[in-house]
Amino acid sequence: MALLMGGKIIINILYISTAFPKEELGSTIFTDLAQELNECGHNVSVVAADSGILTESEFALERGLRVLRVRSDDYYNVGYIKKGFAALTLPRKLKKAIMRNLREADIDLVLFESPPPTLSGVVAWAMNFFNCGSFLMLKDIFPQNGADIGLYGDKSIVYRYFRRKEKALYNVASHIGCMSEANRDYIIDHNPDLDKSKVLVFPNTKKISRDNPKVVTYRLREKYSVPADSVVFLFGGNMGKPQAMDFLADAIITLRQEPQIFFALIGRGSEKKRIAEKLDGSGCTNYLMLDNMKRDEYEEFVLECDVGLILLDHRFTIPNFPSRVLTYMEYSMPVLTATDPVTDLPKMVMEADCGLCCLSDDLAGFTSNISKLASDNRLREQMGVNGREYIAKHFDVMESVRILESV
Repeated sequence: MALLMGGKIIINILYISTAFPKEELGSTIFTDLAQELNECGHNVSVVAADSGILTESEFALERGLRVLRVRSDDYYNVGYIKKGFAALTLPRKLKKAIMRNLREADIDLVLFESPPPTLSGVVAWAMNFFNCGSFLMLKDIFPQNGADIGLYGDKSIVYRYFRRKEKALYNVASHIGCMSEANRDYIIDHNPDLDKSKVLVFPNTKKISRDNPKVVTYRLREKYSVPADSVVFLFGGNMGKPQAMDFLADAIITLRQEPQIFFALIGRGSEKKRIAEKLDGSGCTNYLMLDNMKRDEYEEFVLECDVGLILLDHRFTIPNFPSRVLTYMEYSMPVLTATDPVTDLPKMVMEADCGLCCLSDDLAGFTSNISKLASDNRLREQMGVNGREYIAKHFDVMESVRILESV
């Protein structure tokens, strides 16, 4: 049970995660939260799905936390068939690992994220076994996101099956934390039988460095042959269908004769190979495409870039809020978004005055915004400062800790 120490409630948390990379692979909003909870005195046991070389589940001390890694199939950076198979087989593996390694643990709260939407069974079991509540960090509204971009119909067997799983997930959670107000409104409006009182805003947050890291050497520009005098637009993260990669490729092709504009695409994803072939086939030399970098090198490279890109397919009817925007803002980079009309990400960007926005079916507007930012150093600098100030005020990881402590 939760203990009171020094006037503060100490929570024993079982955190079930599918996105908890090892420390050498970098940090995420999830690792930041787990570490901050631990540093605030709460007892956090992480059970993490791991598609690496494990042959069986094993405990290790990582980031100051006890982390139980559970061998699983790949869920991220794979096609939707493999993703679906991994989502279906994961709950049984997690339950088995928890029973074997944590059955004697004292747990007050099960903390978990979605995707995947198939964890309701193992969460319900854990809540019953440990006699505790749960908190869902909702980061993806599936299966509607796949239907929006044409992966399957909203009357298909796939959609109906995973929609049942989604509803079960929402029903089992004691609390549902949504990324934004629009996200919360969507969940309530599209799930009329759901208890509205348990749905709250739980924004993406991260550990914000106290000093503004702006010492730039341009070592990596030289290493990767990025023109030293160009304005570099960075896309960092998953390169999949939701990220409107064809739209970004069309913009890169349109601007291929502009010597002062350069694009850096860092990450993996189902669309990466095809987009590279499209760009190369168009004779583009104004871009760089790399796999995921190690954390230190990626952060150094971010400092050498000038504008952060956020793209979402214009067909989405669900309000996404990509967490990668936080890294751009922390590093004082202006943000350029091209999104669907329902996300409230542009509203935040406009409120913070930290970038420019358009829809991701407006190629002329997008390329115009790129040219505007590329030609105005003073505008980029001021927007970067604005974003840094805004994230420090609204998206520090302690805000997430305070919400969890209050539920």
